[in-house]
Amino acid sequence: MARTNVTMAPTIPTGRDLRLDLFRGLALWFIFLDHIPSNIVAWITIRNYGFSDATEIFIFVSGFTAAFVYGRAMSDYGFVVSSARILKRAWQIYVAHIFLFVIYMGQIAYVARGFQNPLYAEEMNILEFLQQPDVTLVQALLLKFKPVNMDVLPLYIVLMACFPPVLWLLLRRPTLALALSGLLYALTWEFGWNLPAYPSGTWYFNPFAWQLLFVFGAWCALGGAERLKWLLRSRITLSIAVAYLVIAFLITLTWHIPRLAPLVPRWLAEQIYPIDKTNLDVLRFAHFLALATITVYFVPRDWGPLRSRWLQPAILCGQNSLEIFCLGVFLAFAAHFAKVEISPGIPMQILVSVLGILIMIAVAWLLSWYKDATARRTGRPVDQAAKPSLGGEA
Repeated sequence: MARTNVTMAPTIPTGRDLRLDLFRGLALWFIFLDHIPSNIVAWITIRNYGFSDATEIFIFVSGFTAAFVYGRAMSDYGFVVSSARILKRAWQIYVAHIFLFVIYMGQIAYVARGFQNPLYAEEMNILEFLQQPDVTLVQALLLKFKPVNMDVLPLYIVLMACFPPVLWLLLRRPTLALALSGLLYALTWEFGWNLPAYPSGTWYFNPFAWQLLFVFGAWCALGGAERLKWLLRSRITLSIAVAYLVIAFLITLTWHIPRLAPLVPRWLAEQIYPIDKTNLDVLRFAHFLALATITVYFVPRDWGPLRSRWLQPAILCGQNSLEIFCLGVFLAFAAHFAKVEISPGIPMQILVSVLGILIMIAVAWLLSWYKDATARRTGRPVDQAAKPSLGGEA
């Protein structure tokens, strides 16, 4: 056992990478903005300029953080203890999801009934719940029934629940673990595997496909990023990444300006469409990799602005990601409600977007303050860089 620990220890990072918190915080903001229908402020998010969106960032960082937190535990305490900790965290996220579901349903039902507008229930996909609350609640507990904007947490619960054996293999045979993840991804595309949803269809985020991004993030955390450093620092790699992002942007531009659509050659359109989000299309995965390559190239781990006060709001949100994600779901519907009942105009869109992000920042600051105060009272060291988040323990 001692020999195994010596072998694994160098692959496990020893300090928190603030870039992960920064970009997960930004991803949370982008998800919130994208969840507000017909929101002009959402044009600042990445989904309008390429094939991927904030979900890819969120899942990759979550996989990276999970490996960072639990890799050391599995190395030090073994498979059983670390697996128990991982499953405990999966249970905590599950409980948070159920609380979010119940309160979210109450929020939508109250607004729909109070303002005599049944379209809210239809838009948020809760008609089945209003008609058969007993059956639907059971299906929600089984993670089969998910209202609009509540698909990410069930995906993460499944990924975390299945993570112990994956982490065990990553620590011992990282290349094999990543290869098996890629094989599962390929078989999912070949045979159409997915989990059933209620009342019909399948999961919007197919866990058999999205596990590839999660496992890739964990692989990078456990030494993969270090092994790829030579490739990520190459100007050739950077040029390829930039070229891919430019091509993706030009193709995406044709979606927003229909008259430009004929500029995409028919043979190319037949090859790339549809760009499937449910099954993590290869083009989406490649787009994320291109973004990550440019980020790593220009934003090193010791990048000075990471310690500046201007980036602290996003970092704080990233360090309290579970709570901020849940809050963002409520705020997105509240913003939608304000647009429908008060004004759909651009000023209202800007107001609800800015106000929502400010509320997210304020709650993240309060949560961080509480954690720091609790740590001081209990005599534990306060380390902002090592604070847990969605991938770690509460």
